[in-house]
Amino acid sequence: MDKEYFLNEIKFSIPQLKEYLLVVNPGETVFEKVSAEKKAFSAAYKVSIAEKTKPHITVANFVAGEMMEERIITWLQKITSCHESFTVMLNNFSGFPSSKTVYARIQNHEPFRQLAASLKVINDYVKSNGLPAARIINHPHMSIARSLQQGVYDKAIMDYSQKTFNERFEVNELILLKRQHQYDKCKEVAVFKLMPAQTKAA
Repeated sequence: MDKEYFLNEIKFSIPQLKEYLLVVNPGETVFEKVSAEKKAFSAAYKVSIAEKTKPHITVANFVAGEMMEERIITWLQKITSCHESFTVMLNNFSGFPSSKTVYARIQNHEPFRQLAASLKVINDYVKSNGLPAARIINHPHMSIARSLQQGVYDKAIMDYSQKTFNERFEVNELILLKRQHQYDKCKEVAVFKLMPAQTKAA
């Protein structure tokens, strides 16, 4: 069975494939500051993509059939109920040359690594249904602009390497979104609350 035939078989057997994104949204104050940065980026480098996308941190994304959604939500509820709320600290800017992306850096990756390890069950589930492996993010970041032209990226990353940006916010929930394709508007599917962070004794 060749690859093209196999992919067509997937489409017929799962007619309503969607792309799902598990994301963290920043608190209101940080959301407004990052949104302002994205708007300024669009104006400075004449690219609209920056201000068209809302500030967020992607934890994972994957393709699944809508009939798989209920089980995925159940597993995500179990996963998130075992993880504590945590603080995200944004510290200055960096870039990914391969995807021509400029982003705000996240200082502490450990809470995201712990979430990534727990999400293996989701990856196993989508793969068991003949779908591509889930993309679980090992380098969490908050994009300012992505998929830039090479010249724009080179200029922007040089400028942004000189800028400072320091903000923090609490992560108390994860949000599951879905869309038809990468240019489609996302629809909220479910919100998953994390456990309150335990106060350590002095």
